[in-house]
Amino acid sequence: MPGSLNPGSLARLLGEWNLGAAPAYRELADVVRLLVLDGRVPLEVALPSERALAATLGISRTTITAAYSLLREQGFLSSGQGSRGRTGIPKASPRGGSGGADLSGAPGLAVPDGILDLAYASLPASGEVVHRAFASALTELPALLPGFGYEALGVNALREAIAEHYAAAGVPTTAQQILVTSGAQHALNIVLRTLAGRSDKVMVEHPSYPNAIDAIRAAGCRLVPVAMPAAHPDARSGARPGWDLEAIETALMQQRPVMAYVVPDFHNPTGRLMPDSQRRRLVRAAAAAGTVLVVDETLRELNLDGAASSPLAAFSPAVVSIGSLSKSHWAGLRTGWIRADESLIQRFAAARTTMDLGGPVVEQLAAAHLVGALDEPLPARLASLRDNRDALLDLIATRLPGWQSERPVGGLSVWCRLPAPISTALAVVAPDFGIRLAAGPRFGTGGAFEHHLRVPFTLPPEQLETAVAALRSAQDRLEASPQLRRNLGAPPAAAIA
Repeated sequence: MPGSLNPGSLARLLGEWNLGAAPAYRELADVVRLLVLDGRVPLEVALPSERALAATLGISRTTITAAYSLLREQGFLSSGQGSRGRTGIPKASPRGGSGGADLSGAPGLAVPDGILDLAYASLPASGEVVHRAFASALTELPALLPGFGYEALGVNALREAIAEHYAAAGVPTTAQQILVTSGAQHALNIVLRTLAGRSDKVMVEHPSYPNAIDAIRAAGCRLVPVAMPAAHPDARSGARPGWDLEAIETALMQQRPVMAYVVPDFHNPTGRLMPDSQRRRLVRAAAAAGTVLVVDETLRELNLDGAASSPLAAFSPAVVSIGSLSKSHWAGLRTGWIRADESLIQRFAAARTTMDLGGPVVEQLAAAHLVGALDEPLPARLASLRDNRDALLDLIATRLPGWQSERPVGGLSVWCRLPAPISTALAVVAPDFGIRLAAGPRFGTGGAFEHHLRVPFTLPPEQLETAVAALRSAQDRLEASPQLRRNLGAPPAAAIA
């Protein structure tokens, strides 16, 4: 049964919420909404009663009543009995919201009408290509209907297509080295369940992909974050900071994590590409420490500048690779995979059966066609993304001159350094200006990255122009608050929880 949140716990999550930038009830509702969006307050949890929360926060019950009413209007709180509504998410608009699974903290959350979503870093489907793949899949389905339909390892046609894709990239692979999953997140959960036990250490880059951080925490593992070097002050100049391999080597040898999760291909959120020289060092360091290297390659196909690199598995057969079609084609496909040594694949398959018995067959047949012709939709998509990226960088430089933006060589987003630690505050007030954001601390641990914000360039230039104008307006509101300026020296406690 869904639980409840006591007043003290909610107060600690709220932190310094009353900054004076808006009426108190509005600020309280905004921070609670952000906590729900970020996943720090779970769904279907009863919030404290108005009387109890008012006593804990030392404010009037009228303020709590108004805040809860606003949350109900926005769809983040149910009516419930009395004042104890349960947290929820707004229902989807008939016109639909943004797709994809990369909403940091709340996958699949519908976007209200009139809101531009900068929390996602996902693209709409490559429509005709995906539709054609499903049409072909339906013609192939009858041949599989006599079977039971449970394919714990995946449909063989897809496994062979993925293996051929790796072989073409210089990594000889057989179908027996492939396990098909329901997306990259599913793949990571299978790997964690197989390789890492509770309290085991898992190294991650810092910053890193929020849903991966959440999965590692949910598995009961201890995070070992290793900071990535700061970008050059003029990151648009083309300077490539890369990864701090010395820090990684030190962490591996001193901490001895059982597993290291890395995103070397157009890293999320920075967009960086790890050079082959660093890949070799990373593989050697992981082997020396006895650490299994798990590489997330979901963004590898989004190579905007044509930079050359080898898959990490090309440097060692011990590397575990995770991929998917979510970024290159469509997150709605929910098709991913794990590439590893055959003995490991068998272990992953055994762990997978405790979670599910296999993915949908039709989707896998369609995915086999898409993997076999990966280049078909990519040139046009990459050209559009390059235009979007360049437009966003120009808009940030002209409209937000205090921001430092790192020019990504691939991927879907720009990692920005803000002029002050206001990332969470921006995320709180952003919906008032028609945009939704993922606060910087979602990409790290311990409240880090209040000085940073990930801004996707998945929207067309005209919408990006609207979004950047909204970012400027939101920042102006925060700068107009004397109380907020006094709090800029330390991140809000709500971002640290």
